[in-house]
Amino acid sequence: MASFRRVALIGKLNSREVDSSLREIGEFLAARGCEVLKEGKGADLAIVVGGDGTMLAAARDLVPLGVPLVGINQGRVGFMTDIGHDDMRAGVGAILEGRYLVEERTLLDAEIVREGKSMLRTLALNEAVVGKGSQGRLIEFSLSLDGEFVYALRADGIIVATPTGSTAYALSAQGPILHPAVPALALVPLNPHTLSARPVSVSDRCVVDIALARTPGIDAQTYFDGFALAELAPGDHLILKRSSHVARFVHPPGYKYFATLREKLGWSETLRKDRPS
Repeated sequence: MASFRRVALIGKLNSREVDSSLREIGEFLAARGCEVLKEGKGADLAIVVGGDGTMLAAARDLVPLGVPLVGINQGRVGFMTDIGHDDMRAGVGAILEGRYLVEERTLLDAEIVREGKSMLRTLALNEAVVGKGSQGRLIEFSLSLDGEFVYALRADGIIVATPTGSTAYALSAQGPILHPAVPALALVPLNPHTLSARPVSVSDRCVVDIALARTPGIDAQTYFDGFALAELAPGDHLILKRSSHVARFVHPPGYKYFATLREKLGWSETLRKDRPS
């Protein structure tokens, strides 16, 4: 087990609740002999306080540095931030003592290509999305896997989700839940203009090519983990493939993936006996 002596604390700025938690956990870490950092460079571990959005933003910055992350949930759902605020001392304490599980999560390398030239490169932990732009009209695009044409579609867009992202935007769009150990990507059309276009799971070794039609006036946008990074022009290609980088999540003792799903998604809720039939 790795020793976490240099710990970065990361949280959403201008949040009184998060600021309080950061101070509390910072004092706790200092009392345990840890060096507390304000940025991830040089850290052995990053503790992220907030919700999944804060965790996503931190992961995009820290994954290339090889820094593992642990999340303390002060957001709404918290699939990735699995330590509750009331349990943060116990959870972080156990991790510092070497009682933890490290889980690797797949990321996507994303590239926008225009007329054969690379316009943007980025990483995505949850998903890459091609969506309609400000005009609000359906967009037209084609999908290919490893150079093989799959279909052409008119829709609001399409989501390409990793297993981590399968419980985020893709889940809201009726996509499948992928266990983190499954080497797959979920391709989820958004409001397609045909009833036969359904979500599909494919190998994460595939190269996904989403090509915007060359129809003049198409207004489209790309999003990566919820961040709108670029507008697409007719004929642009979004190329997606599994990244050589991985996100390393550190979980405290007792973490179980399906227990998290049961809690966050309300599975197996017991019916109240006095509920009307």
